[in-house]
This record gives sequence, structure tokens and C-alpha cells, in this order.
Amino acid sequence: MVLLHKTLNILVFCLLSLFLCPCFAADNVKDLQKKQKKLQEDIEQTNKMLKQTKKEEKATVNKLQLIGQNIKSQKKLIRTLDNEILALNAEMNALGATRDSLQKVLLGYKADYAQMVRETHYAQLQQSPLLFLLSSDSFQQLARRARYLQEFAHYRQEQVRRIENTQAQIDTQNDLLKANKHEKLVVLDTRKREQDKLVRDEKKQKNMLNQLKSKEKDLNKQLKQQQRRVAELNKKIDDIVRKQADKASKTTMTKEQQLLAGGFEKNKGRLPWPVEKGMISGHYGKQQHPVYEHVVMDNKGVYIQTTAGTKARAVYAGEVTSCFLVANTYAVIVQHGNYRTVYSNLSKLNVKQGDKVETKQTIGTIFTDPEQDQKTELYFQVYRDRDILNPELWITR
Repeated sequence: MVLLHKTLNILVFCLLSLFLCPCFAADNVKDLQKKQKKLQEDIEQTNKMLKQTKKEEKATVNKLQLIGQNIKSQKKLIRTLDNEILALNAEMNALGATRDSLQKVLLGYKADYAQMVRETHYAQLQQSPLLFLLSSDSFQQLARRARYLQEFAHYRQEQVRRIENTQAQIDTQNDLLKANKHEKLVVLDTRKREQDKLVRDEKKQKNMLNQLKSKEKDLNKQLKQQQRRVAELNKKIDDIVRKQADKASKTTMTKEQQLLAGGFEKNKGRLPWPVEKGMISGHYGKQQHPVYEHVVMDNKGVYIQTTAGTKARAVYAGEVTSCFLVANTYAVIVQHGNYRTVYSNLSKLNVKQGDKVETKQTIGTIFTDPEQDQKTELYFQVYRDRDILNPELWITR
């Protein structure tokens, strides 16, 4: 019985200190696998955009940006795969330690059972169970001896059950270890493929950058034209927002507008993207040009590049206060109390001034520019009263 007590102590220790470890490791692996899946989806989305660019091999700023985005995602993916390999190793170590501890428990159970069998055999040689009962001095003693024999038989059955259950747990640990080893091989193979793609894309990026730098004169001309169009658009938006904010400041917000403003503010960092799928191709604020180090762009919003035919959608419920045309593309302003969101570079509108819109409702189709290598890019802005804000702080990461 002392041996059984020791064995039970070992089992309790194993359950507390080791069974929990694989669970935590498994959660970590699952999180990394989700991240890996998301990064692979991002790379697939960028590849779709690359396929929609002009078919000729000539270098363009758009292609360079898309390849650059792919390289960033691939590097993140490789880091995620490295972390997943480390997590799988930790999980395998924990599973192995649990299996080894269970094997110690099993040996304890078997030793205890063997000792019990030897003691039972010796007792049977001395006296049979029937004689043990018949030699009782009284009926009460007979009942006690019968109960003792019954409990002893139950204890033997319990020991057999524990041995079988522990062996089953060891078999489970071995199966999990085999599955993890296979999973690790798959991850290692994926990592090698991604590393090979990364090397190829980095070489392609370098060659394309050199080609573009050799066309500096033409690119500078295109850049100045784009900057003029953007400046015109920003001025138009700023003028309209300023007039609307000035007019609103002279009146008190309605209860509905207060609720919209409060809801919009509470959802900072959790608002849906203004497109279902896409990537930020131009961050808010001052950003270096992807080709020329001496050129700095000051973005008043974020540029979100996506695939041709993608719809822009409202990030929050509100009212359309303005729809206007600038340089052959449309822009829409949606008011959310004292907040406003702006959706620019649309080729077709699905709303008009005065319409009430819901979260994720379609605003319009994003323009695909044949002069910019089939680039499909939404220009998205956020205002509070007259102040322009960083949209990346408002939409979900």
C-alpha cells in the first residue's frame, strides 16, 4: 500500500506539472497557425494584384510596391514559421516528458500489482478463502471477512483498470508526438519554399528598382502630375469638410448624431476596413517615395490597394453629406456625428447625398487606373470636426 501511495503521488504531480504544458504549447501553435494563414492570404491577395498589372515585363512603381509588400509579408511569414517550429519543439518536449512520467507511474502500478499477487498467492497457500470464512468465530466476523474479500477483489480490479488506463494515455502521447513530428516536417518544408521565393523576389525588386532609377526624368514628371491631382483633391475635401464643420458648430448635435459620434469614438481601432480585402500602399503622414530617397510624400489619409472591381464600404453607420467629382473620379463624405469619413478615387457611386448608410454598406466601386499599371487604390480619410486624423488608428489592425 505504501508503494501505491507513492505511485498516486507521482500521478498527481504529472497531471499538475506536465499535462498542462502541452495544452499551453498547443494554444501557441494554433495562434501561430492562424497568423501564418492570414499572412499567406495577404501574399495571395498581393499576387492577385500583380497579375492584374500590365502584362509586359517593364518596371513600374506599382509593381515595385507590390513586390515590396510581398517581401514584407514573406519575411513576417518566415518569422512566424520559425516561431511555430520552436513552439512545436516545446510541445514535443512536453509530450515526451509527460509520456516518460506516465511510464514511471505505470511501472509503479505494475510493481504494486505484482506484490499484491505474490501476497495473495502466499495467503492462498496458507488458507483458502472458503476456510478463511468458515473459521470465523461469529457471524459478525464472518460478515467482516466476506466484506474484506470483496473489497480486496475490487482493489485488484481497480489496479488492473489503472494499468490499462495509464497504458492508453502513454499510447495517446506517442500518437500526439508522431503527429507533431509530421507537422514540424510540413512547416520546415513550407519555410524552405518561402525562403526560396523571398530570395527570388528580392532579386526581382533590386532589378526593377535599378530600371526605374534609370527613368528618373519620366518618373519625376509622372510624380509631379500625381502630386498636383492629390493636392487638388485634398483641397476640395478640406474645403467641404471645413464648411460642414463650421455650419455644424453653430447648431447642437441631435441625439442621433451624438449616439453616432459616441459609437464611432468607442470603436476606435476596431472599425472595419473600407474594403473587404486589401493592403495599405500609402501610410498616413510623411512617407519616403518607394524609388527616390530624396522625395518625401505627406499623405493626408491612407491609400489602400486592392483588386479590380472591389467596392468601397462604409466603416460605420452615418449619413452621406457630399458626393463630388475631382479629376474624373468621385469622392464621398459620410458624417458620423462630429466625425466624418472620406472615400475617394471611385469610378461609380452606389449612394447619393442625404442617404443613410449602415456599417459595411457599399459606397461605390474603386477606380482602376489604366495609366498607373491597372492600380486599384482607395484614398481613405477620417476627420473629427475640422481636424484630420490618422485613419490607421481607427480601423482594425
